Amino acid sequence: MPSAGTAAGEPLLAVEDLRVQFHTDDGVVKAADGVSFSVWPNEVVGIVGESGSGKTVSALSVLRLLPPTATVTGTVRFGGRNLLAASRQELRAIRGDRIALIFQDALTALNPLHRVGHQIAEMIRIHHDETSWKDANQRAVELLGLVGIPTPAARARQFPYEFSGGMRQRAMIAMAMANDPDVLIADEPTTALDVTIQAQVLELLKDVRRRTNSALVLITHDFGVVAGVADRVVVMYAGKVVESGTVDQVLLHPAHPYTKGLLDSMPRLEEENQRLLRIPGQPPSLIDVPPGCAFHPRCPFARTPGPCATAVPELRSVQDSNGQVAACHFTGELADVPVQAGDVQAGAGAGA
Repeated sequence: MPSAGTAAGEPLLAVEDLRVQFHTDDGVVKAADGVSFSVWPNEVVGIVGESGSGKTVSALSVLRLLPPTATVTGTVRFGGRNLLAASRQELRAIRGDRIALIFQDALTALNPLHRVGHQIAEMIRIHHDETSWKDANQRAVELLGLVGIPTPAARARQFPYEFSGGMRQRAMIAMAMANDPDVLIADEPTTALDVTIQAQVLELLKDVRRRTNSALVLITHDFGVVAGVADRVVVMYAGKVVESGTVDQVLLHPAHPYTKGLLDSMPRLEEENQRLLRIPGQPPSLIDVPPGCAFHPRCPFARTPGPCATAVPELRSVQDSNGQVAACHFTGELADVPVQAGDVQAGAGAGA
């Protein structure tokens, strides 16, 4: 069933030609340059890329949480309205209620002066003022229990600094799901957590999706994270989308050299003494992006002189695929090149 305000056959959230620029003393930073993607009801979309690729900026733009120094153009459609043109009052009704954001650093996102339970209860009261503080506090305790925090009633009376990193992230997830949002945006939710806690948080996100029937936008630099969670993957580089498709298409048959480089750089458990592969060079400055394909200075398939250094490739359909697109002049040449990362398990999907 489509969510309220969304017509059948239309995406729940549609980002179209999003452009975000920051004017600095050194020049204009093009943090997002024509980004487009869609999220359908009850779908998990993974947005993947190195630091500085524009993932977080694109996500924060959805709720207009960027600083005033940012110039944002394009369209972000949700529930039949363009959020970039919505009033402050309209946005307040959507933020934390219909669209919720799980921030990357839970310690700084939570208010250190207020108890954790109070902050969750306040989130409920802001959007549902008919709910009493007593009921909101009781709901906060229930939510902490749902996300796996032991003795939730006692923990609700504690402050964020009394929580471990994993518990703070769980508390952030509890706050995000407090109002049963249509869309959850999780910005690097497993950063700085050990691998055991990472796995628990990912399982928790999958459980939250099942409980609330919400769509999930998962922002990460790790293909291993999206492999067992996402339905579709959007790969970003230098502020642009360079590849998009289902998790099976992108992980098993990458159509862009950058995607393949990210996959090949993952550790291979079956090769104990094998040196890690890496993508040569560094991501470009978003003030001075290379001409042509921004990835061509680092690309093993680049042809210079040739179109790679002179013409910006457009996203186009990959041959013999159903919906997979890539922005590469020579996408066809990657078809027969195997992915070397042996421990990425595609096909698990969010419903697994």
